[in-house]
Amino acid sequence: MDIVSCIAVDLGASSGRVILSNFDGSSIKLDEVYRFPNEPVRVGGRYCWDFFRLYYEILRGLKIASNHGENITSIGIDTWGVDYGLLDRDNNLIGAPIHYRDDRTEGIMDKVDEILPFGELYKRTGIQKMPINTIYQLYSDKVVRSVILENTDTLLFMPDLFNYYLTGEKHNEYTISSTSQLINASSRCWDREIISELGLPNHIFQHIIHPGEIYGYLRGDVSDEVGLKDIPVIAVGSHDTASAVCGTPLKDKRSAYLSCGTWSLLGLERDEPVITEKSLQYNFTNEGGVGDTIRLLKNINGLWVIQQLRKEWSATRYEVSFGDIVTAARQAHGKAFCIDPASSRFMTPGNMIDGIVSFCKEHDQGQPEGLGEIAIAAYNGLVDKYKNTIFELEEVAGEEIKGINMVGGGIQDELLCELTAMSTGKEVIAGPIEASALGNAAIQLLANSYIDNIEEGRKIISRSFEQKTYETIK
Repeated sequence: MDIVSCIAVDLGASSGRVILSNFDGSSIKLDEVYRFPNEPVRVGGRYCWDFFRLYYEILRGLKIASNHGENITSIGIDTWGVDYGLLDRDNNLIGAPIHYRDDRTEGIMDKVDEILPFGELYKRTGIQKMPINTIYQLYSDKVVRSVILENTDTLLFMPDLFNYYLTGEKHNEYTISSTSQLINASSRCWDREIISELGLPNHIFQHIIHPGEIYGYLRGDVSDEVGLKDIPVIAVGSHDTASAVCGTPLKDKRSAYLSCGTWSLLGLERDEPVITEKSLQYNFTNEGGVGDTIRLLKNINGLWVIQQLRKEWSATRYEVSFGDIVTAARQAHGKAFCIDPASSRFMTPGNMIDGIVSFCKEHDQGQPEGLGEIAIAAYNGLVDKYKNTIFELEEVAGEEIKGINMVGGGIQDELLCELTAMSTGKEVIAGPIEASALGNAAIQLLANSYIDNIEEGRKIISRSFEQKTYETIK
C-alpha cells in the first residue's frame, strides 16, 4: 500500500510535539516536525495553561506537517487529564484554564468529603483520591469562582477544548473524562447523582465521545490557514496515558505497564473496573482506556522531582544535564538516601533541593551531600514506590505480574530502568519512547480502517521500534 500519514499532537508536561506517523502497511515511522515549550504561566497568583499560545503553536505545527506529509488522513490530540476550560453561552472561553499544579484545591477535598464521603465516591467512580482531580477543581470553582461557574455553559477538557477550536464541535472524550472522578465506573457515563449532590451545574457536561470516533472536521478558516482540506479530527485516547497504554506492546494481561515521565503511571489493563475494599485501601484508580478497557493503575509523582532538581541546580549552582545527574547518582557515596515522592513538598515547583535534604534529615537518614546523593534519594524514592505498587497491584488483581513494560521519555534514563528491575524483582522491557504518540496514531489508523484492532497496532509498534530488556538480579 502507499504510505499514509496521520498527525499526532502530544502535549507533555514540558513540551508539545506535532508528529507525523507514516504507515506503509507493516511498520510505522515517526517524524517529529515541530516541537514547542509547554509550561504553565503564573497569572494573578494562579498557575494557568498558556492556552492561546499553545493553540497558535498547534496551528503552526499542523501547517508544517501539511508541507511534510503525503496522504494525511487525520489529526488526534492527547495531553494529561483533569484540567479543563469553561465556555459561556456565546462559546467564549471564560478566563485562562487553571493548571492542576495550582494550589487552589487546598482544603477542598475535606469540603467534598463532608457532602459525599470518599468511600461512597470511590464505589461509584473507582478513581483514586487526588487533590488535582476535576471534581475538586470544579468544587473549588463553586466555592471561589461561583460567578464564573454560574455563567458557564460548557465544560471541555483540554484536548476537547483544542479540538473545539479546530472543528467547532463540542464533545467530552471518554478517557480524559474518566479522570474527572465524575464518571460512573459501571455505566461509563456521567454520574448525574454525584454532580447534583455537589451542586455542580449538570448542563455543562457534554456528550461523551469514544476513541476512534470523529470529533469533527477542520473548520474552514483553520483548514485554509494550515493547508489541510477535509481532514477529520479523531477522538484518540486523548488522555495521554490512555494513548501511551494503547501504544505499549504488552506481552499479555499479566504484564504491567509503566508510563514514565513527569508522572509515573503503573498498572494493568483490564476489561472491567476493579473496585474493592483492597483497591480503595491502596488508592488504585480505574481510568477509561481505549477499546472499552479499564486502566487499573496508580498515579505516582515521577521524574518531576528529577526535572525540578535539574532546573533548580542549574539556576542556583551550575548548569547540569540529565546525563550529569545520572552520572552523579551512580557515583554517589551514600546510596541509601530515599524520599517519599508522594509528599506534598515534592508536588509543587521550587525548593526541590532543600525539600530532599530536609526530608532525609527528618527521617533520620542523615544529610545527603552534593548532587549525586540528592539525586539518588529521588531515584530510590521513585523505584521504592514502584516496588510497593507492584506488590499492591498483585494483591488487588489476585495474580502474579510477570514483567513490566516501561514506555515514555523516562526510559531514556537507563539508571531508572536498572533500578526498577532491581527494586521490583521483575523483568523490565523498555520501549518505545514515544508511546503516547504511537497510541494516538494507532487509534487514527483504526478509525481510518488501516488496521483491524488495537492488538494489531501493538504488534506493528513492537516490530517498528527497538525495546531493551533489563533483567532482575536474583
